[in-house]
Amino acid sequence: MDYIYGVNPVIEALRSRKGRLTKIVIADGRKGEPLRNVVFLAKQEGVPVEFADREYLDRISGRKSHQGIMALCESFSYVDVEDLLSGDTESKDNLILILDGISDPQNLGSLIRTAHCCGVRGVIIPENRAVSVTAAVMKTSAGAARHTPVAKVVNLVRSIEYLKEKGFWIYGADAAEGQDIRHVNYDRRIGLVMGSEGKGMRPSIKKQCDFLLSIPMTGEIDSLNVSVAAGIIMYEIGRHWLS
Repeated sequence: MDYIYGVNPVIEALRSRKGRLTKIVIADGRKGEPLRNVVFLAKQEGVPVEFADREYLDRISGRKSHQGIMALCESFSYVDVEDLLSGDTESKDNLILILDGISDPQNLGSLIRTAHCCGVRGVIIPENRAVSVTAAVMKTSAGAARHTPVAKVVNLVRSIEYLKEKGFWIYGADAAEGQDIRHVNYDRRIGLVMGSEGKGMRPSIKKQCDFLLSIPMTGEIDSLNVSVAAGIIMYEIGRHWLS
């Protein structure tokens, strides 16, 4: 079992009915409209609600920002890479986000949230040397991880090769060697690779890329947070498809 904490992640879990909730715990004295929404939805879904000292929530969450509410739920359910391709994959506007070694839960949560808002088909993460979908990731994603399929794979290279077999082109973000994202052809099905926070893509992953992308910048700092960079690139791809 896992915990979800924070108002929006709990509400989204109740609405999506993915990752069945077994109990919701609310801190004594917690009030407001969001709380009433939680209690109303919980009653509709038949999920019991309990009240407890805030210290109890602090202890369970490791004193993270739980906003006075958390829920006990089934462990996060990953999908297979094949599941990401179910349905219509023949249209050009198919985008899968591939994350090579993201270690910060805040970044992973932000990446999943942005991917969901940009209409990404799904997200692929490696099983080793990377963060999984945890309660912290769920909170940062504002519940988007309950709506966006996430595949956790043993071998990222093989997963990329599989996508290529299915007609996807692999684009990798590389600030030093990439082409300006404004002058790239996106008229195809795309797997977008974002590397780890410190080292970027591993060489073995970089070799799999058909194109490398970079974001033009004018400031004194020559790099962006990975979740910010991914958002800019995904938006640019989506803008191209909508134009």
